[in-house]
Amino acid sequence: MSMTTPNGPRWIPVATARDEAHIGQVVEVRGWVRTRRDSKGGFSFIEVNDGSCFGNLQIIADSELANYDSEIISLSVGSSIVASGTLQASEGKGQSTELIASSVRVLGDAPSEFPLQKKRHSFEKLREWAHLRPRTNSFGAITRVRNQLAYSVHQFFQDEGFYYVNTPIITASDCEGAGQMFRVTALPPDKLPLRDGKVDFSKDFFGKPTYLTVSGQLEAETYATSLGRCYTFGPTFRAENSNTSRHLAEFWMIEPEAAFFELSDNMALAERFIKRLLADTLGRCADDMDFFEARIQKGLLAALTTVLEKPFEHMTYTSAVDILQNSGESFEYPVQWGADLQAEHERFLTEKHIQGPLILYDYPKTIKPFYMRCNDDDKTVAAMDVLVPQVGEIIGGSQREERLEVLLERMRQMNLSEEEYWWYLDLRKFGTVPHSGFGLGFERVVQWVTGMTNIRDCIPFPRTPGSADF
Repeated sequence: MSMTTPNGPRWIPVATARDEAHIGQVVEVRGWVRTRRDSKGGFSFIEVNDGSCFGNLQIIADSELANYDSEIISLSVGSSIVASGTLQASEGKGQSTELIASSVRVLGDAPSEFPLQKKRHSFEKLREWAHLRPRTNSFGAITRVRNQLAYSVHQFFQDEGFYYVNTPIITASDCEGAGQMFRVTALPPDKLPLRDGKVDFSKDFFGKPTYLTVSGQLEAETYATSLGRCYTFGPTFRAENSNTSRHLAEFWMIEPEAAFFELSDNMALAERFIKRLLADTLGRCADDMDFFEARIQKGLLAALTTVLEKPFEHMTYTSAVDILQNSGESFEYPVQWGADLQAEHERFLTEKHIQGPLILYDYPKTIKPFYMRCNDDDKTVAAMDVLVPQVGEIIGGSQREERLEVLLERMRQMNLSEEEYWWYLDLRKFGTVPHSGFGLGFERVVQWVTGMTNIRDCIPFPRTPGSADF
């Protein structure tokens, strides 16, 4: 990556300037000042970063520069500059090059009250400055890793023959049946039209109650049952009044869907997917991952490498319950067949019992959504959860119910309207096929891969109960 500066040296990113292959070249770099220290020998050391890499570039500015006394000597943290000069080998620790400046031009000064000073700030405090926190080492690294993960998502599914499909953000369907959805309306709150004592949504913009989507899965099924394979990657919303470190009101979901895939195919796809994400990130974001290992979570790289290198084991939900009940462990939540497993149960299975990644399958149908395929025992459904150490569930998916009469019966049991889901039922009426898919919360993956303790630090602008700033 480079740009030609009119009548001047070539503009290159800091990441390129730090490469010793460019020693001896006359270049220009642009970025924000991280530190400045002045030498008694009559020059200043300025470290700049432009977000292209984890490390900074050291610029040596001599006092002979025309603006040394008027600007350079008073450069503050956060100021933006353009520096031109010659790259030379550096003897400084952690850097192979440095720039001997022939000019330093100040673009934007940062006054002394700039919040991000040298002292370390808590992640909670940095959320108050979500517009500035990307300039810190931590959030620069998170952003680069998040970018790599997103790129790998698209690369993986394109390589697997999936089509990228954009599903609606506004929907009239509740995919999960949980009811925790944000209502979307254009009706004036002070003049709501009423009919029979209730809000008349026929007068609303869409003529019916509508919500922000919690999932693009149902719509993705329409394309999978026409084109074979597709995936969605977009924002989803859940009005769950939760303030835990693992919940957001707005988050991004990756949802592949494949026709003619049974549950075993789905499991294999999920394993290949996770391994691809890890291989790409560990291979292409080494400096950032070393930072997370050193500053955020010791042992992170070893844990991720285990998941990358170890085959995923498979186990039924019923077997998992038996193992947990006979483990001798004291769990906060009791383990019983028919109840959903908690994070503590999942982590025991992956960290102590299996000591690696695990896929659980065949869950009780009473704790799963209506669209999952019923097994012959009429007690379980062809659902799967991918579990990894340190986190627990990272992927949830299933084979979908392709049999019309069985799907109708499940909908009746869960009091879902056939009229509302008429289009979904049509997929079973006209050329139905076995098909499967899964969902992966993107911020959960970012949190897992970086070792961050709070998911609010894994998305640029977190939306949580009581907070919609920036």
